[in-house]
Amino acid sequence: MVAVISLVLWAGWHNLRARRLALQKEQEEHVLLLPDVPQKPGDEAVDTKTDSPSPLLHKPAPQFTLSTLDGKEVSLSDFKGRPVVVNFWATWCAPCKVEMPWFEEFSKKYAADGFAVLGLADDADAGKDAIAKSAGKLGVTYPILLTDGNVQKAYGTDEAGYLPMSFYVDKTGKIVEVTAGLGPKDELEAKVKETIAGAK
Repeated sequence: MVAVISLVLWAGWHNLRARRLALQKEQEEHVLLLPDVPQKPGDEAVDTKTDSPSPLLHKPAPQFTLSTLDGKEVSLSDFKGRPVVVNFWATWCAPCKVEMPWFEEFSKKYAADGFAVLGLADDADAGKDAIAKSAGKLGVTYPILLTDGNVQKAYGTDEAGYLPMSFYVDKTGKIVEVTAGLGPKDELEAKVKETIAGAK
């Protein structure tokens, strides 16, 4: 009798663990691309939590000043007039580790167009060493910034529930695209190109 009960409990635990792993994998592979549709009058009343992962689309990117891993202060305003991707990531985020080398590649490939990537470590409490080690393993040379909690609130990543999350900011300082989760490399590169071409 004890053996039967133990077997039932083990099977139930194993099934629950398998379902959790499947859900985690599905979340890691999820990507959400927002269409580039201009806002219409009255859109402000729409519940953005259900219709869009970010109410910031087509609006000026929230400004911030954060420290790099070596203590240098970097502001979004330092990149005024340049296309930028503001990428929220974390050391524990597997999809982030797939995406970041792509952004590194894009930052070099489109440097002549003024394109830049800013990597905002969403788990700044992990410590500078762990963050630097993680970014170093990925070969990332673009600025890695330590978040302060306020920037997550300003961009809504604290409520979105997805990482990586990227905000594509055109030369005018407006957010023209938002991606949540991991997407195909060619789609992300297309978004980079659109951001660069968006405002001449």
